[in-house]
Amino acid sequence: MSKNQFISLLEEKGISLTSKQENQFQLYYKLLVEWNEKMNLTAIVEEDDVYLKHFYDSIAASFYYEFKAGQHLIDVGAGAGFPSIPLKIIYPDVHVSIVDSLKKRIGFLDHLASELKLEGVSFYHDRAETFGQNPEHREQYDIVTARAVARLSVLSELCLPLVKVKGDFIAMKGAGTAEEVINAKKAISVLGGKLVSDESFVLPIEESERHIVRIQKEKQTPKKYPRKPGMPNKTPL
Repeated sequence: MSKNQFISLLEEKGISLTSKQENQFQLYYKLLVEWNEKMNLTAIVEEDDVYLKHFYDSIAASFYYEFKAGQHLIDVGAGAGFPSIPLKIIYPDVHVSIVDSLKKRIGFLDHLASELKLEGVSFYHDRAETFGQNPEHREQYDIVTARAVARLSVLSELCLPLVKVKGDFIAMKGAGTAEEVINAKKAISVLGGKLVSDESFVLPIEESERHIVRIQKEKQTPKKYPRKPGMPNKTPL
């Protein structure tokens, strides 16, 4: 996906990029490739691939979910900032936080936010399991996002504790999601969530399957969740 294709396909979805936003995406790509030489941020480094598989794919969440000014979003395990930083560029009035377990990646994100002149961003170096038990962050966010981090049953335990009651957990997944959704039903219910929708689409050009799963928080998550680091993955609910 060339830059021009990226711009025109977003326009088809009702998103018109300003020249500032176009420049931010271009600088994001440049910094991603530069830092990737020093540390492992992504296996995807060709410009057309980054625009398709990272930038466009991240923004696709907004085709199925309305992001509003003033909302507080946290991205769990965002790595090099996906999907939350592309969404922040598109929706600058949404406050974006990222929690990631690798300090080097937080260093990259700090530098990236400074270079892109992003305001209203916060980065936290922590495991999602311990972060979800932190009273300063537990059930404090309107939206929690996660992109292809783990199976939905595991992801739900890492993400739902951070969602406010009446807030939303948006999981961005690939092929096989329908089965994951079935297997995660118990976990979602136990953690206080309710499946609202599973929207599927095909990523342009590559034509691979993608899913945007929306889970709404109906009631508070029991205090014992998330369990200790490693436990959600080892023994999913």
